[in-house]
Parts: sequence; C-alpha cells; structure tokens
Amino acid sequence: MSRLKIAFAGTPEFARVALEAIAAAGHDVVLVLSQPDRPAGRGMKLQASPVKQCAAANGWPVAQPRSLRLDGKYPDEAAIGRDALLKAQPHVMVVAAYGLILPQWVLDLPAHGCLNIHASLLPRWRGAAPIHRAIEAGDVETGITIMQMDAGLDTGDMLLREAVAIGSDNTARLHDRLAELGGRMIVEALANIGSLTRTPQPAEGVTYANKVEKHEALIDWTQPADAIVRRIRAFDPFPGANSPLDGETIKLWTAHAVPASASAAPGTILAVSDADVEVAAGDAGVMLTELQRPGGKRLSVADFLRGFDLKPGQVFG
Repeated sequence: MSRLKIAFAGTPEFARVALEAIAAAGHDVVLVLSQPDRPAGRGMKLQASPVKQCAAANGWPVAQPRSLRLDGKYPDEAAIGRDALLKAQPHVMVVAAYGLILPQWVLDLPAHGCLNIHASLLPRWRGAAPIHRAIEAGDVETGITIMQMDAGLDTGDMLLREAVAIGSDNTARLHDRLAELGGRMIVEALANIGSLTRTPQPAEGVTYANKVEKHEALIDWTQPADAIVRRIRAFDPFPGANSPLDGETIKLWTAHAVPASASAAPGTILAVSDADVEVAAGDAGVMLTELQRPGGKRLSVADFLRGFDLKPGQVFG
C-alpha cells in the first residue's frame, strides 16, 4: 500500500474513528477540516468537535470554515479553506459526516477526488440521519458505503459496500458498530485507491434520511407498539423519546412490545412493577424498562419509582 497524503473532512465521533484508522494505517494526514466550535454542555461554552480534538492531539493542521463556497455567504472563510487545501496538496480527501456541502472545486482538487464514508447501504437513506432513520423504519440491515463523491447529495458512484444486521440496536450502539466498520473500509479503499470498481447507484430504492428534529421525540401512543419501540431505539441518545405525565416530560430510553394485558386508551399505564411499566399503544402494549425525569439520570424502573410514583390508570399525554 502506498502512503497517501490525506485531507480529512469530518466533525462528530463517527468521523473521528475513521480519522484515527487512517492515521494508524500509515497515511499522512496533511489537513483536517471540521465544523466551527459550537456551544455545548450546561455552560454552553464553545467546544471543539471530536475530529478537531483528534487533530489537535496529533498536531495536524486544522481549518474550520463555515462554508467552502467561494461565491457563498462566507467567501473569505472559503478562500482560507481553499488556500489550506492548495498548500496541503492531498492525494485524496476523505469525508465523513462533515456537515458542509463540497463545491465542485473541492471535488476536483485532489488527484483521486473525494471519498465519502456513508452510514447506509446507498441509495437507501441518503442524507443527514441514516442511522436513526434505518432503525425508525424497521430496516433489517444497514451498513457502510464508501462512495466517490460528486456534486449531488450522496449520489456518487459506490466503491465499497458492506451490510450489517441491525438487530435490537439503538442508535448509540449501531453508530459505534458502523463507525468501526467505516474506519476499516476506508483503509481498505485507500489501499486500493487506483483499482476500485466504480458502481453507479441504482435509480430504484432511493430514500432520504432527514435530520432528526427535537419535536419528533414526542411519542404518539396511538401508533403501533412496534413503531413506538423503534422510535425509542432510534432516538437514543438524541433527542431522546419522551412523553408528558403529570406535568413532567418523561424520557423513555428502553422498551419492548408485548401483547397488551388489558384494554385501555393509548398512553394509559396498564401495569407497574419494579422491572417494567406497561403502557397501552395503538395495537398492543409497550413495556418501558428505563426512564428519566427532567434534570435527572437514566434509571431502571425500580430506581425511577423511588422518586416518582407510577400507577395503573395514569395516562401519558
């Protein structure tokens, strides 16, 4: 395998895993692009992204333009990004959950173009939240696609593609599995950079994974129990499925569907034990096993009941 000069564009933990895998494989990281620092935590202090933190720890140069469009809203920042890329002269750019659209001049700059690590089996779940949406939709499998980027939204030719079973994973667990797979697959792609077969994406089966919005986390108990459980899994850890009860918004973290033990209006608590809380859904029951009060911690039902009284007949709203 030849040693390549890599420019890397990414922001969250998913991308950091890939960046470390690339460096561990012996490639030269000549530039890291990441989103600008954002306010985070209770104090809302500016915090560097996981990718920027990784770059700082390894002494790699970093650029954080708000846009790379030279004719866009931040042309001066885009020009700084362009100058950094021209100086770095990468053989290839690797992109993973970067969060910015790459204009054509970026796609054309490296000799081998730009490779994207996408967390779905394209063309299914193009877009911002492929892991969440695959779980929410009840997909049996998902995976990683290494793609040669073009100007479209996740429309480029596929270079490598590998599936994994979703099973009962929530987004947190599936994210970690896919991040590790993405790191392994991008290393494989770079090792074979000149000989990979480019396969156009099929026109059939295209779906879009829209960004997850906080308002989606509110549970609609009239939905089928399986759909509610999938949504709870899909929104763990963000934004956290929730439902109001007695004036508080309770977060729901783990659950499974069961045949309802009684007939009641959707959202009604049917049974309470130290192990679980059964709630009526549109067609069956949802057994909740991990809950959280506002400002509190995620707790087992037994621990939750020590500070919050739940009784059959109460209704999640």
